[in-house]
Amino acid sequence: MKRLLPSPWLSLGLLGGWLLLNRSLGIGQVLMGVGVAVVMPLLIAPLRPRPGPLRHWWVLLRLILRVGRDVLWSAVQVATGVWRAQAQPPRGAFVVIPLDVRDVHALAALAMITAVVPGTVWSELAPDRSALLLHVFDLDDEVAFIQHFKSRYEQPLKEIFE
Repeated sequence: MKRLLPSPWLSLGLLGGWLLLNRSLGIGQVLMGVGVAVVMPLLIAPLRPRPGPLRHWWVLLRLILRVGRDVLWSAVQVATGVWRAQAQPPRGAFVVIPLDVRDVHALAALAMITAVVPGTVWSELAPDRSALLLHVFDLDDEVAFIQHFKSRYEQPLKEIFE
């Protein structure tokens, strides 16, 4: 079964998307959707990375809750910074963060976390994955920010994936 449908959820999503976009449940559209849902995952299977090893599920749950809280708190901080930008402009800066984590899945998760938290933008990853260039909306203390970033996001990801 895994040979015919390497990604059953992706196939189901493709079929559903096909039928929604065509707004038809006609036999021709259903057959065409099934064809797309079977063929496309087979074609892109070599491009997909192997699933990563997830260890320590409770750490993952804590990280998800922490990121959710940080998103809300950062949104308030960015909104406040924008609101008072005339009187006190934000001190945006690029920060180079040395990375200990090397797993591609952990780095992808770190990129998603960085993209989701308001006020931070993932700018560049060193070719050897040893450092990350991050833009921060309002930066008081660079050393404190690096320690905060590494302890809140990188360390849990390292526990989860490595």
